[in-house]
Amino acid sequence: MTMATVGELLRQWRHRRQLSQLDLAIAADVSARHVSLVETGKSQPSAEMVLRLAEQLDVPLRERNGLLLAAGFAPRYAERPLDSTALSAARAAVERVLRAHEPYPALAFDRHWDIVMTNRAVPPFLASVAPDLLQPPMNLLRLGLDPRGLAALVVNLADVRTVFRSRVRRQLAAAPDARLAALYRELLAPEAPGETRELVEAEVVIPMIIRIDGVQLRMFSTITTFGTPLDLTLDELAVESYYPADAETAEYFERTRA
Repeated sequence: MTMATVGELLRQWRHRRQLSQLDLAIAADVSARHVSLVETGKSQPSAEMVLRLAEQLDVPLRERNGLLLAAGFAPRYAERPLDSTALSAARAAVERVLRAHEPYPALAFDRHWDIVMTNRAVPPFLASVAPDLLQPPMNLLRLGLDPRGLAALVVNLADVRTVFRSRVRRQLAAAPDARLAALYRELLAPEAPGETRELVEAEVVIPMIIRIDGVQLRMFSTITTFGTPLDLTLDELAVESYYPADAETAEYFERTRA
């Protein structure tokens, strides 16, 4: 199988971002002719040029390594486990964020939605989940959408599926990924009967309504990511924090604080 050249890969990313050669050239402060020569393989870009074009194309760090390899250069971005010594400060920061969010649930997950850390408010929600879904790597998409997971407890499952579908589609549009695409096909396609494509416009945010301990909880979430990571693990790490959407839900979490 013939490997794509760096020029072909850059052209694919430019098309994915719906930019012309001139658009990219202006953004990267180079000539449109140079962009054309790089894409056609008539000019071999330096590593710095590859990274400059990748920056303007908003190419994820993992794929920037691939561009560098295609151009004949060594990767620039390392991938280290979150529990490695090199990432100890980052891991401690994530732990502080998760703890500080208690008594409300919060968790950290990677690009495939595999959960890597949670705070103490999360485990009570997993009491009725099938044991095989709790085996590592525990996947947030499967937990939320599998009938043996939390799906059976979610009152507005159609809305939640719509939100998940929108988020995963954006991920795949930003950077194609075989495993994530497989998860999408398994859990989010085709659409369930009666499921709508449009989100509920009356809501400021779309809450997840989940029934637990005989109480109906309404929660919405926010996503936090690292600002300028130079490590693949941190670049692909997200923290999702859940907040009460009404006073009754807030009171439930205060009452059941660990």
